[in-house]
Amino acid sequence: MKITNVKAIVLKLPEISSAADGTQDDLIIIVETDEGITGYGEVDTAPFVGKAIVDAYMSHGTCYGLREVVVGSDPFDHEQIWNNMWAKTYYYGRSGPVVHVMSGIDMAIWDIMGKATGKPVHKLLGGSYVDKVRPYASALMPDSKDEVKRMTEKYSSMGYTAIKYGWGPLGYDVNLDLRLIEMARKTAGDGMEIMIDIGKRYKLKQAMYVAKALEQMNIYWLEEPLPAEDYEGYRRLTESTTMRIATGEEESGRLAFSRLINESRVDVIQPDISRCGGLTEAKKIATMAADNNITLVPHAFKTGILVAASIQLIAALPDVPFLEFSVTESAIRKELLVKPFVQKDGFVAVPTAPGLGIELNPDIIKKYGVTV
Repeated sequence: MKITNVKAIVLKLPEISSAADGTQDDLIIIVETDEGITGYGEVDTAPFVGKAIVDAYMSHGTCYGLREVVVGSDPFDHEQIWNNMWAKTYYYGRSGPVVHVMSGIDMAIWDIMGKATGKPVHKLLGGSYVDKVRPYASALMPDSKDEVKRMTEKYSSMGYTAIKYGWGPLGYDVNLDLRLIEMARKTAGDGMEIMIDIGKRYKLKQAMYVAKALEQMNIYWLEEPLPAEDYEGYRRLTESTTMRIATGEEESGRLAFSRLINESRVDVIQPDISRCGGLTEAKKIATMAADNNITLVPHAFKTGILVAASIQLIAALPDVPFLEFSVTESAIRKELLVKPFVQKDGFVAVPTAPGLGIELNPDIIKKYGVTV
C-alpha cells in the first residue's frame, strides 16, 4: 500500500470571534492510498498556516512541504514517515505549526492502518483497557454567576459527571474568578467534578492564592494558570499546594514534554493529539508520564475527529480518568461526523469499528470549506 495524496481542507464558520473556541474553524487532513483506503486527521493550528505547510513545494533538502514528504510512503511505516517529516522540515520546523500538521497526518495514517487491518486504533496502540470513557463537559466560563448556575445545572441534567470551565472572564480579577468558581462548585454538588482553566493569565502569587482557595472547594484541577513556558513558576506552584496543577496543551513533541515533566513537576499533562505530534508521539509521551508517575489527560477542544483519536489513545492506556468533550454550539463541532459521539449515563463508548471509527459528513465540508 502506498500513500497517493495528502489533502488539507480548511473549514470556517461564517463569523468567528476572538473567544478561545477552537471549533470556529478547523484544518482537516485527508490521506489517500492506492488501495482506496482513506484516513482522516485534524490539526489544531491556524488553518491556512497549516494548509501552506502541506502544500508548499520543496525549497531544499530540509525544507519540504509535507505532502511531498509523505506521498509514496507505506502508511505502515508510520515511525519512518514521522521521522522523515521531522527531518525534511528541520529548516523551518521542530515545533509549532509544523508539528501540528505532522500530528494531523500521523492521525490519518493510524486511521488507515486500522482500516487496513480491520482493527480499531487502540488495538494497534497496544491496549483495550476500557470500553467506555468518562467525558467532562468542556465549556468557556460565562460572565455571570447566574449563567454559571444555569450551565452547571444543564450539564448535570444531561448526565455529565464532570465539567471544566475555562477562559472567558477568568484570569483578570481573582475575586471574580473565585465567585464564579464557587457558584459552579455549589451548584454541582458533591457528585460532580469541577476543573478550572485560567488560560495562562495569572502571575505566580495570584496562582498560589487561587490554588489555596480551590483546595477548600474540592476543585479537581487548576489548568494553565501560568504562561506555558513558565516551568519554574509551575514547579513552585505545584510544590505550594495540594491542588492538582495541569498544563501541556501548548507543547509540541516529546522533547518539549520531557522538559515540561522534568522541570515543572506538574500533576497532570495534557498533550493534544492534533498538536503534539499525533498518536505516534502521544504514545511516547504517555510512556514518559507513566515513568514519572503523573496523570495524562489529552486536551481535545476541536471536532469529533480529535475526540476519536483521544478516545483511541485513552483506551490503550491504563488509568486515564477523563476525556475532554467540548460542548460548544459550533456546527463544525456538532455536525462534522456522520455519527457524532454522544455522552450517555456519564460515559462515551469506545469505537469498535476499524481505524478511528468515524466518517465525515461531506455536506458539512462543502458548506464550511474555504479556499485561499
